[in-house]
Amino acid sequence: MTQARAVSASISNDLSRRTVLSAAFGAVATAAAVNTMNTPAKAASNTTSTAGASGTEGSNSKGSRIITRDGVEIYYKDWGLKDGPVVVLSHGWPLSSDSWEAQAFHLAANGFRVVTHDRRGHGRSSQPWDGNDMDHYADDLADLINALDLKDIFLAGFSTGGGEISRYIGRHGTGRIAKAGLISAVPPLMVKTDKNPGGLPKEVFDGLQAASLKDRSKLYRDIASGPFFGFNRPGAVASQGMIDSFWLQGMTAGHKNTYDSIVAFSQTDFTEDLKKFDVPTLIIHGDDDQIVPIDAAARASKTLVPHAELKVYAGAPHGITDTHKDRLNADLLAFAKA
Repeated sequence: MTQARAVSASISNDLSRRTVLSAAFGAVATAAAVNTMNTPAKAASNTTSTAGASGTEGSNSKGSRIITRDGVEIYYKDWGLKDGPVVVLSHGWPLSSDSWEAQAFHLAANGFRVVTHDRRGHGRSSQPWDGNDMDHYADDLADLINALDLKDIFLAGFSTGGGEISRYIGRHGTGRIAKAGLISAVPPLMVKTDKNPGGLPKEVFDGLQAASLKDRSKLYRDIASGPFFGFNRPGAVASQGMIDSFWLQGMTAGHKNTYDSIVAFSQTDFTEDLKKFDVPTLIIHGDDDQIVPIDAAARASKTLVPHAELKVYAGAPHGITDTHKDRLNADLLAFAKA
């Protein structure tokens, strides 16, 4: 942890109150600041349209892929009973829908229709140069939901995916949504601002971008073998399988897309989006999350969505979809059935 202390000290004297995340990221990213590249692209005119019986507009379903309103190809999985109650799961950075496999399998095996997708620039989806921001992510999700004509959805997002579903609700409402879930999620805001003094300095995320440019393969291995799953904690037994899966999913994603997404997940303010959550909401977070600390995330989100149910996993790290999958599976199933 010597390197992490050196990095956090070089970033800000104020980091001592937030050593968990800054040390975790500092250990795997250089402190060099990089000019951020979050220039959202305006959506192009619709390239396809299936408006009609399903009410879909601006997208077209083709097997396991749709084409979004601005021509981006989004890959998705559609598991379980096609007439079962619907669950849609949105993944974290820099992963893909594969990161939800344990939950998707469990829910589908228990009678649900489970749809998971690879975010633009991630997994098997196409890698557009522009549009790697939360507004486009949310609109892509809307195109997928509309193309499949999904209704009464339990919509849940992990980490960056929690931001995606929050922005979806902020931009598209809850007309098709019955329930929402924020799992180890980034909202309301990760970066430190005058209105968010508990966040992390922007230099921490600049350091992640610098490390991504320098050697993103090493960055992903270091995150996975360290803070993401809590394998850097004393006595922790690392799973090489989890590490390899994280690395593989990250390297399948686009270089520019994952680089831009660091800005998207860390510097997008979801405060107003969360205020529009008017459906039953479940928030689950580990209290030893070194990537997205619980106080600035889940507990802050709970204040903005007061009717939400908050479940805290004692001692749990960020990657609870793997490390605590049995408990998470049970909690998601119970909430989905309620």
